[in-house]
Amino acid sequence: MTCYADRLHNAIIAKQTPALVGLDPRFEQLPSSIIEHARQLSRNEDDIAANAFEEFCKRIIDVVAPLVPAVKPQAAFFEQLGPEGVIALRRVIRHARAAGLIVICDAKRGDIGSTAAAYAAAYLAGEDPEAAPFAADALTVNPYLGADTLDPFVRVCRERSAGLYVLVRTSNPGAASFQDHRESDQRLFEKVADTVEGLSASFANQADGTYGAIGAVVGATYPQELADLRQRMPKTPLLIPGYGAQGGGAGDVASAFDEQGLGAVINSSRGINFAYTREPYRQQFAEHEWEKAVEQATKDMIADLASQTPAGALQG
Repeated sequence: MTCYADRLHNAIIAKQTPALVGLDPRFEQLPSSIIEHARQLSRNEDDIAANAFEEFCKRIIDVVAPLVPAVKPQAAFFEQLGPEGVIALRRVIRHARAAGLIVICDAKRGDIGSTAAAYAAAYLAGEDPEAAPFAADALTVNPYLGADTLDPFVRVCRERSAGLYVLVRTSNPGAASFQDHRESDQRLFEKVADTVEGLSASFANQADGTYGAIGAVVGATYPQELADLRQRMPKTPLLIPGYGAQGGGAGDVASAFDEQGLGAVINSSRGINFAYTREPYRQQFAEHEWEKAVEQATKDMIADLASQTPAGALQG
């Protein structure tokens, strides 16, 4: 089986961009035509929202599949709707896999022992989408309970050529309240980073590759720390949230890449999903043209990353 990092980088090279499109459906921001269609299918409010989320995300996938290597559905938006939403999430992930995309499920799971193993079995399909119910290539995980909580996920990654993204330095304003805790002249997020790098290096060395299958989530909103962590974790693939709507720019993420433009994926969710509600796209596209706005926003992100970061080498 091919290591997750190699599968991801092959997809990045094929699409010539590290742009990652997050799927964050929010009912109040959906195009009215999507909501109207969902109301024709059911009278139950959760069913309506789930049907709307599924159609909206599938249509985004259809637009971006020729342009980007990967998508990142946010599980929470689906789970809030109960069973109907969970079924919609499963269908959205499988639609993305069928479109040839790498799927990173953003569920931030984390627990110990058999519970962690159950989460891993549910989400981490890896190379074969039929290997797990949710069919994801990779999963975001929370390491707060300790290093041993990662072990069940890591085992499944080895068995299925799947990937993990461990929360290391997140993009939210309150991240420092826990992550900056210092002990023995080392901050907590740095200790987590060292653990992740050790795990990823073991994959990379075994596969004779540059990067391993265990990645790290590092926010674009802390550019100097991103640069430091890239040096600290040379074999760890990075997932960078915070670009676009959260305030991070292409220049802030340039240090995440190696000279070939590999080593990281840069996520944008709201800025692409709801581009038709934001400038400059709101003036260019009517609401019924929301898919054209998604396409243009994606292309603009790709161009921005290519011009401001080493990702431009992918297009050379």
